[in-house]
Order: sequence, then structure tokens, then C-alpha cells
Amino acid sequence: MWLLCFLIGCAPDTMLHYDKVEEIVVEEITEEIVAENIWVDSFYQPITSNGIDIIWVIDGSGSMSDDKERLLLGIEAMMNSLPESGWRLAMISTDEDGSLIEDQFPLVPGDTYAEAEDMYMRIRHGFKEAGLDSVYAYMELGAYSETWMRPDAGLLIVFVSDEDDQSTTFIHAEDFNDWAERERNNVYISSIINLPKDDSLCNRSEHFYGERYESVTDYFNGTVLDICSEDWRAGVAAASNQLEPKENIQLTHEPMDTKSLTVFVDGVVYTDWHFDDMKNVVYFDIIPPEGSLVEIAYYYDGDTAI
Repeated sequence: MWLLCFLIGCAPDTMLHYDKVEEIVVEEITEEIVAENIWVDSFYQPITSNGIDIIWVIDGSGSMSDDKERLLLGIEAMMNSLPESGWRLAMISTDEDGSLIEDQFPLVPGDTYAEAEDMYMRIRHGFKEAGLDSVYAYMELGAYSETWMRPDAGLLIVFVSDEDDQSTTFIHAEDFNDWAERERNNVYISSIINLPKDDSLCNRSEHFYGERYESVTDYFNGTVLDICSEDWRAGVAAASNQLEPKENIQLTHEPMDTKSLTVFVDGVVYTDWHFDDMKNVVYFDIIPPEGSLVEIAYYYDGDTAI
């Protein structure tokens, strides 16, 4: 179960692994309620005090040529949504050979759209569409990333491609997930890709569905944006929000009784919160600290999610 609920998400349907959770919740529930199901909404608070290293992995094939303006506006939206300090942003190709020798200094707070455009124009593109392998080549095999990337910083990767990943180093998406988790303690993934044809605004072929990118993004509870969207800015800005401490959480189900709501922070009952039953949202009066595991347990009736 990973924090981060691309941009922090929740990991609902996760049962608390503390022996006395049900006992604690049951003690609070009214006798009139007959409850069979305990639901737990959970998330990890992001850790960004050590900074955040960001890599945009961009497909440079011919079919992506008309996406330049949307992409750069999306990157600008991210730059404007990020904290005022502590972040660094680089762009690389989905071609691992190009990424291996990529040597552009990252964008930093204070840089502008023009500087982002200049970096974009100088990306060492190739013909491969293997974003997962490209990240590995840049971070693990290339020499330049060591000059700016920080081992203790959070890592945000944004994949942008109109075709699926064709990596060969990582035969399975799960292998990339394992590597990324070993590489950094805090990993965030987002993808701007072709959705399945039934969900996409323009994709009419399953061949172009970015399934592997979506799988990796879902594993890290990130944000997936339809590449067919006319404007990527809102989606990219929303993805950036996963780097901000969560001040509240929308519950997946309506609690059967508010007395059944129990909040845990790192396994300890937490009391600095209040519940808005009209919005079905738990608000934290004191925001849980960075890196903490926050779990909200409650009884619910039925299988219908909010």
C-alpha cells in the first residue's frame, strides 16, 4: 500500500493490519446498527521536505509532433503548481539511447515557459518508445543524472506517449515498480497516454492503449490523463497536488454511523479531525506529519461507493 494518493492518492479497500482495530470501532458503534463490513480509506502523507526530483519522459515520435503546445503548457502548469523551492525538473526521451547521454541541466524554481521550451527542443530523441527503460538508463546508467538528482528527494515521473511502453529491460511493469521503490523512498507516477478505445476521446485502436504506463501509474496511485484531452493543464496541476500534504480525505463510502469513524496515524488513534457528513469528508484539524500512514476505518452498508 503506497502513499501516494499524478499526482497523493488513497488506497481504499485496505484492511487495517492492527489487531484491535475492529475492537476499537465496535466499541464506538451504536447498538442499533448491525454492521458486517469495515472499510478503511488510507494514504501516506507525501514527503517533500528533502525536495522533489521530476522527470518528464516524452515520446518524440512523429505522431506526437502536434502535441508540443499542450505538453509545454502542461509543464508550465506543473511548474506553477509546485512549491516555491526544492524542486528540479528534467525532460528526457522515451528512447533509452538518447536518455543515456542526455545532459541538460534541470529546470528549477524561477525558470520560465521559454526555458522549458528550450529544454524540450534540445531533448535527445530517438526512435524507441520505451519509457520505463529510458528512466532506468537515465538514472542508473547515465552519468549526468548524478550531478543533479538527490537520493533523499522524492521522485515524480510523468510519462507522455501515444503508444504503449515497449521496454525490454523491464519485461513486466511490476519489475519497474520494484526497481523504482528500491531507488527512492517516495515515488510518484503520472501518465498522459491513450486510454482504452472505449474510454478515450480519440483513440480507436487497442494497439495504441498505454496499458503498461497505466499499470505503473495505478500501482503508485498516480494520475492518468487522456492524451486526447484538448488541454492538459488542469490534469497536470491536479497531478502536482499529490505532492502537497493532504488536509482532508473524501471517504469511499458513507459511514453507517459517524460514531464508527476511527482515524489512525501510524497505527495510533488520532483525534485531531472532524467529519462533514454533507460532503462525506474527514478534515484534519492538525495535518498528519510527512511520511505518516493515515487510515480511516468505519462501518458501511452495502457495496456502493461514493
